[in-house]
Amino acid sequence: MSEFPTVYLFVHVLWSVYQREALLSKPVRKVLFAHMQKDGEERGLKIVAVNGVEDHIHCLIQLMPSQNLVQVVKSIKSGSSRWLNENKFLVTAFEWEEGYAAYSVSPSGLKQVIDFIGRQEEYHKSKTLESELEVFKAPLNLPV
Repeated sequence: MSEFPTVYLFVHVLWSVYQREALLSKPVRKVLFAHMQKDGEERGLKIVAVNGVEDHIHCLIQLMPSQNLVQVVKSIKSGSSRWLNENKFLVTAFEWEEGYAAYSVSPSGLKQVIDFIGRQEEYHKSKTLESELEVFKAPLNLPV
């Protein structure tokens, strides 16, 4: 029996709609996010929380030790865009931007991140995606 606890790898990931178009209406987001969690679960991906606004989304993902962040995010993004297009939820073809931002989350910070993800509509009433990304960079003193 191992002395070590289970591995906990949590990552807060956000990405935007291609060209940051405001294509994800509230009804579309509602069905999309439910599908993403169900589809992820069926494929062994743990999406702890997902929410967003018209032009971008946030996911809190728990990675298993054998999983690779790049592959997991690619799988979630490609699966969700394919599903939106196959089910014709939008009048135009849908795609995500290629990149994403990802931030590790300590187990002690999970509640705070889950609450933040849950409040996206409220948060973005007064803040843009660009200002949000600046907030993420600021504590790390990363170049803009």
